Amino acid sequence: MIPQFSFKIYTSTKNIPTEWDSLATKNIFLSKDYLSILEKSAPENMECYFIGIFKDNLLVGISLAQYINLSQVNSLGDRDHCFKTAIKNFLFKRFISNVLIIGNNMLTGQNCFCFSDTITIEDGIATIHNATDAIKKQLKIQNKKIHLTVYKDFLTTNSTLFKTPNYKPYYHFNTQPNMVFNIKESWHSMDDYLGDLNKKYRDQYKRARKKAIGIEKRKLSLEEIQKLHYKINELYLNVAQNAPFNTFYLSENHFEVFKKKLHDNFLFYGYFIDQELIGFNTLIKNGKDIDTYFLGYDEGFQREKMLYLNMLYDMIGYSINKKYKRIIFARTALEIKSSVGALPIEMFGLIKHKNYFVNLLMAKSFAYFEPKIEWKERNPFK
Repeated sequence: MIPQFSFKIYTSTKNIPTEWDSLATKNIFLSKDYLSILEKSAPENMECYFIGIFKDNLLVGISLAQYINLSQVNSLGDRDHCFKTAIKNFLFKRFISNVLIIGNNMLTGQNCFCFSDTITIEDGIATIHNATDAIKKQLKIQNKKIHLTVYKDFLTTNSTLFKTPNYKPYYHFNTQPNMVFNIKESWHSMDDYLGDLNKKYRDQYKRARKKAIGIEKRKLSLEEIQKLHYKINELYLNVAQNAPFNTFYLSENHFEVFKKKLHDNFLFYGYFIDQELIGFNTLIKNGKDIDTYFLGYDEGFQREKMLYLNMLYDMIGYSINKKYKRIIFARTALEIKSSVGALPIEMFGLIKHKNYFVNLLMAKSFAYFEPKIEWKERNPFK
């Protein structure tokens, strides 16, 4: 007899089962501590739902869903001010403003679910589909009718898991790859990494470091993050508002809550000139991986000091010294991340519009809103 699986939907981490973290041991982004951060400092246009999957009252799977109201943000950013952008914003707010994400829209990679050995991935994904329908019904009662349902960031090797009748109406899409930097076992210091670069990219490193003369880099404590609260938010928005596409903006207390909850598993580095904060980046320890998180900078200093490239080198140096296996550099800035040695890992997602006829046009619509980005992959190693 096929085992029957049930699910429960939670809107507060106070109510999730006590054994939740026993399933989140391999992924900090499904841990109770991280989910409580989302609870306290999620973007204003986001609501989170935590899904527990059970077999005979035993927790065997956990997952995350996020409701996002795109009408509350300028999704296409402030970079382009033109008629085409205005039309896109209008269409967003009229036809796809209410989105249900299965997974984590704030991260790159498979952070959607964790299962125990007592449930197959196939059964787990089927149960998540049932839970998704239940969440949509809850939202409908609140007069929040979901336009788009999105399952995000799965490895292409997992695509067969979604070849079921439940997922047949969904359009399978690929966006920008996840840039992943693999740390060789032979690297014990930054010098080992530099020794494996070819001359062109060693020269790039030297040029960047020379430009960075005069910058002081410091790991900031919670108290320092709180003291620099307004400047940090200003630098974050400098970057976020110039992105080609946004589904949210971080709340002003986001980094403070992160540091309070994750302590040394969340690293915040500030970059200063004459005691003035000109940029920052953040890292999250996740088992054997280091995940890069949000950053911000003054655009003038970024150009003059090659600040972003120097941040990438700093992340590499830290991760090598601390014996991590990989750096998850995520999406965006693909070419510059490639130039330091990150490799593109193709990811896929699934998307469905509630309207049958609009859904038939999903392939064309997706290409319109998410145009393919042309970039050249680099190979910096000998």
